Amino acid sequence: MSDMEKIMVERFGKDSILALATVEDGMPHVRSVNAYYENGSFYVITYALSGKMRQIGKNPAVALAGDWYTAQGAGESLGWVGAPENAAITAKLQQVFASWIDNGHTNFGDVNTIILRIRVTSAVLFDHGRRYEL
Repeated sequence: MSDMEKIMVERFGKDSILALATVEDGMPHVRSVNAYYENGSFYVITYALSGKMRQIGKNPAVALAGDWYTAQGAGESLGWVGAPENAAITAKLQQVFASWIDNGHTNFGDVNTIILRIRVTSAVLFDHGRRYEL
């Protein structure tokens, strides 16, 4: 595992608040999301009919910003959190987001409650004065 990957897992391999930017009709849109990092991707539980998913459906290019970190990547819906093929990642996300996941905002029975995967394609990470790039 590279030094950058070790830092990514340490910093973002838990419930992390990141700024997620999408683009629609040439206009950027930014919002905060709870995200979890694993194996080069961030995972977010969201609503399929949200503005961010509509925008990603039209243009999958996204950007992220967090704790001394900026990245570009591609967003994609993995579909319903309850789908059998999502069982492993859904179980991880339920653990990672345990402090808020059952607060009534997230409805796992709704097929529009989905997993957004953001595959990181390029990134810059700063850690104790060192710069890492992907």
